[in-house]
Amino acid sequence: MTGARSAPTLAVVGATGAVGSVLLQILSQRADVWGGIRLIASSRSAGKPLAVRGEEDEVLALTEDAFDGVGPRDVVVFLTPDEVSARWAPVVTARGAVVVDSSGAFRADPEVPLVVPELNAAAARLRPRGIVAGPGSATLALTTAVGALHAEFGLTGLTVSSYEAVSASGRAGAETLRRQLSLVAGTELGEQSGDVRRAVGEALGPFPAPVALNVVPWAGEDAGGGWSSAELALRAETRKVLGLDALPVSVTRVRVPVVTGHSLSVRASFEDEVTAARAHEILATAPGVVLADDPGMAEFPTPVDAAGTDPTWVGRVRRSLDDPRALEFFVSMDNLRKGAALNTAQIAELVAAEFASA
Repeated sequence: MTGARSAPTLAVVGATGAVGSVLLQILSQRADVWGGIRLIASSRSAGKPLAVRGEEDEVLALTEDAFDGVGPRDVVVFLTPDEVSARWAPVVTARGAVVVDSSGAFRADPEVPLVVPELNAAAARLRPRGIVAGPGSATLALTTAVGALHAEFGLTGLTVSSYEAVSASGRAGAETLRRQLSLVAGTELGEQSGDVRRAVGEALGPFPAPVALNVVPWAGEDAGGGWSSAELALRAETRKVLGLDALPVSVTRVRVPVVTGHSLSVRASFEDEVTAARAHEILATAPGVVLADDPGMAEFPTPVDAAGTDPTWVGRVRRSLDDPRALEFFVSMDNLRKGAALNTAQIAELVAAEFASA
């Protein structure tokens, strides 16, 4: 796999997960830049056949042997929990291959670029550790829209509330919501019997409170001062992607009973005075953005619109009533597709294109 050849190998670690299954679909839909694709997952999935690019390949167990032959000018993507990426990425980079990681393991590392290809594609070349990271799905939804406006108006601050799908917690999140919904089916929230409430309370899954017919204003771990680790992560990732290290960012992250599709309510402040009309012009032509903004005709972004699509959907764009230099708008994006799988594929393709031009 090393030496002279026409295209690099792509290894996919976490190929059987929720994001991995979406990535395999994407690889079959996009231009084929890979000489071969190797599928890797936990030992539980070893030997499982998966289809990619019209062919079936068997999944390899995640061991050092799975990377035999992987070396310089190859790419390995990790669609895995933080601890798996942290353990195995150095094994890959020691072989000379480039890692593209979708987890949070390396996002805060100053030697690892955090890349949204629509905004900072060139950063993917600056990887002293041999690793390129993608931001979290909520950060992707936010920065794809805000980045285009920042280039025109000069961003000075953000206040964000998220409405995040349960699939952010993987298949366990979606399964938990479906189980809770089956328990409360046919009951009104205020009329649920004690037995139903107890049953839902015993089926919390990865959430700190019931998510069915409810909203949960918490994601991540306690980071002190009333903030969650997920809120501080979105703040830090947004600053890093936009190259604004001191940008004021205030975030409240909320889980909602939606399977697929993150949404965010955003108030963005700028150096210059803004108008909704000019913001519409910018967003309508921004890479990776679809503008859907005619509330009078019930045209605005929802998770249902975004699910299964690539872009960030933006609508409800309006100038703040109390500040001529602030815009308020609403964003929706498929958190599994663009929010993880597509962004990872795009970064990997940037690296492959770099190899091809070298």
